[in-house]
Amino acid sequence: MNSYVAMNESPVRDVESLARHYGCGPVKFSGTDEALYERHLLFDNGVDLSAATMRDRFEALARSVRDVLSQRWLLTEKTYEQQNVKRLYYLSMEFLIGRSLVNNVMNLLLGPLANEVIEEKNLNLVDILEQEPDAGLGNGGLGRLAACFMESAATLQLPAMGYGLRYEYGIFKQTIHNGWQQEMPDNWLRFPDPWEIARPNEKVDVSLGCSFELSEGSLRAVPGRPSTLIGLPFDRPVIGYGGSTINTLRLWAAAAPDYFNFEEFSHGDFIEAFTQTLSAETITRVLYPDDSSFKGQGLRLIQEFFLVACSLADAVRRFRRSNSDWSFFPDKVAIQMNDTHPSLAVPELMRILVDEVRLGWDEAWQITQKTLAYTNHTLLPEALERWPVAWFEDVLPRQLEIIYEINRRFLGDVRGRFPGDQQRAERVSLVEETGNGKIEKKIRMAHLAVVGSHSTNGVAEIHSKLLRETTLRDLADLFPERFNNKTNGVTPRRWLQFCNQGFSKLITAAIGDRWTKDLTEVRLLQAFTADTAFLENFLSAKRNSKAQFCNWLRRSTGQNLDPDSIFDCQIKRIHEYKRQFLNALRIVVLYKRLRENPALDMYPRTFLFAGKAAPAYRLAKVIIKFINNLAATIDGDPAVRGRLKVVFLPDYCVSLAEHLIPASDVSNQISTAGYEASGTSNMKFMMNGALTLGTRDGATIEMSAEAGEDNFFLFGLTAQQVLESRGWYSPQWHYDHEPETRQALDLIFSDYFSRYEPGVFEPLREMLLKNGDHYMHLADLKSYMEADERLLACYANPHEWARKAILNVAASGKFSSDRTITEYAEQIWNVEPCPIP
Repeated sequence: MNSYVAMNESPVRDVESLARHYGCGPVKFSGTDEALYERHLLFDNGVDLSAATMRDRFEALARSVRDVLSQRWLLTEKTYEQQNVKRLYYLSMEFLIGRSLVNNVMNLLLGPLANEVIEEKNLNLVDILEQEPDAGLGNGGLGRLAACFMESAATLQLPAMGYGLRYEYGIFKQTIHNGWQQEMPDNWLRFPDPWEIARPNEKVDVSLGCSFELSEGSLRAVPGRPSTLIGLPFDRPVIGYGGSTINTLRLWAAAAPDYFNFEEFSHGDFIEAFTQTLSAETITRVLYPDDSSFKGQGLRLIQEFFLVACSLADAVRRFRRSNSDWSFFPDKVAIQMNDTHPSLAVPELMRILVDEVRLGWDEAWQITQKTLAYTNHTLLPEALERWPVAWFEDVLPRQLEIIYEINRRFLGDVRGRFPGDQQRAERVSLVEETGNGKIEKKIRMAHLAVVGSHSTNGVAEIHSKLLRETTLRDLADLFPERFNNKTNGVTPRRWLQFCNQGFSKLITAAIGDRWTKDLTEVRLLQAFTADTAFLENFLSAKRNSKAQFCNWLRRSTGQNLDPDSIFDCQIKRIHEYKRQFLNALRIVVLYKRLRENPALDMYPRTFLFAGKAAPAYRLAKVIIKFINNLAATIDGDPAVRGRLKVVFLPDYCVSLAEHLIPASDVSNQISTAGYEASGTSNMKFMMNGALTLGTRDGATIEMSAEAGEDNFFLFGLTAQQVLESRGWYSPQWHYDHEPETRQALDLIFSDYFSRYEPGVFEPLREMLLKNGDHYMHLADLKSYMEADERLLACYANPHEWARKAILNVAASGKFSSDRTITEYAEQIWNVEPCPIP
């Protein structure tokens, strides 16, 4: 069946007949569906069964699963349209969805049938699964959060749709050469993606105020010459647990209009003839272009507008199918802006309502504010985007006019409330004016999102508090009713049930399986903390997970790890404030202790790091280099071999996390207090039975409150102490007065870990001792070591360690994305469940 025709030309008129039309009652499958696999091998790939490659087999298996879900997918969309429900549209520059095959099989409850096919066809499941790349649609926590949110929305039967960009290349594939990060293209779409369906009949035209030309081998914007891009939608299914609701993630790919300059081609100017096509396709070529250059930042702005323009046009089109009264738009449409990246939704929705729908300004503004909501994900000022006005003048002149008018009216209101307070008006203005001599104007995208929406939320209690009191204080004073908190969560289906099947079975055997859809049920595990047999079973399940990870790592990289050592992990984007270097300093101190006292009683430990540094972030790359040099030095030292080991796992992604998190004993959450908005890896570690060694920051504060601080290993300055010590903090004092701190730094800067590259770690010395140690590594190092000693003392008592781990798991119910999405739906979106018959 042509899915587009089926979705848009069905003759049926009500939901019941829809279900009959599509053959959909409850999702049912039979053994005859095993023929789907062979049919796809034969007819899609045209290969004999005996000659099929692993990639052929993966595609056939994935398409078989998609066949099973397609009718339910179509019925979901039709039900929403027939019932004219209010829908959520979630706009995000990232969706880090990982691999889909096993996750989709699990959520469809197809495990037994899939196992029958695998056994009957004698398929090597491990090799088949490795054929699916991680979808290159995200970078880190922001994108993984969006993926969890979409899965939870479908599980909760909420009418929701995700909008993102279909990047041809992911951010990059990370390799390590001589300890340094190297970036390689991540061409994740080099093979056909069996999950996506192109919808060319639902394309969107996107107008820009400039066009592009080829100049000295590169594309250059030409102001004053308007052009049009085409947004081509590609849909992917988002399956709620149980398969009842299947929502859609729609990704936009950029293309040029049907234009080809045949005259230029005929005269031999082949490249110029394709200039418009090249410039259009560049928009969605790469995730997060390197924005260290002026051109890279400009491309990012165009990417953000392209996402917004395509998504709003699509949402408006869906509204128009069933509605004609625009005053009901906020009653049918909720749009969530995931961070500042989609902030252009404010002027673009105003443009649609004023220029196309022909509403008056006041009515359009009221609709815009009621429709839009904004999630802030950072307290770092440099991460709150500010785009030069000059770029708007060239690329988005109409949107700039609208922003100016919004700002004029907004500042008029501010001056009316605070007459004579010009400084306040300047602080809250949507337009920032800075510069020495020559004034440069920039648009403050976070301010635009707050002013143009009805809700601004942080993603952890401390983050939301600091957002109101520091980062966006003036706007919070103006609109206190708009600011709220929605602590992040992760989906327990992928991050416990799927990735840690041994432990999941243990939980289900103890308390039943209701926890998969209601994670608060894991609180029942508290009753087992004194059950010796259960504690032993937990320790056994953890040991099995560690052994499985070691086997996977050996197959993947050839590295050998000791599964009986403590697995001590930190997996995050590499950044100074996340303080991977503080972790490395801890290891240097432990290394030096063992070197000086080989008889020291220290349990064998494996320290695992993973994460990517932004290509232009030089210091983050130096930190990666140091971790790798530290690893090599320890590996080459017979005095500590078998007692300490450091491993940097390259190319961190969802699939790697699915292997590592269940195997981890210790979760390092050591950001400088007041800088981590929330964190989500902390929650994944917690629900998998790892204990947290961390600062009081982000959601870790709430996690320790749920489980009890006695079951965490907390250390370091609080956010308030960090703020209060800014004026007098001296890293040199710690160097002068703390012997182990001084000895560790002296060892590093004596080139002990860089004997053949003297001076390579000088940027780290400058960061700490010359430039003021902004993220206070040295202030927290001694406290970190003390917490580490408490951790080791606890690990020496296996039952006490297991008891604390079980209490952590039992307290993790709050940190399900189901809870988070329920709060969004009830308190911000006013979107209600819509069961699919």
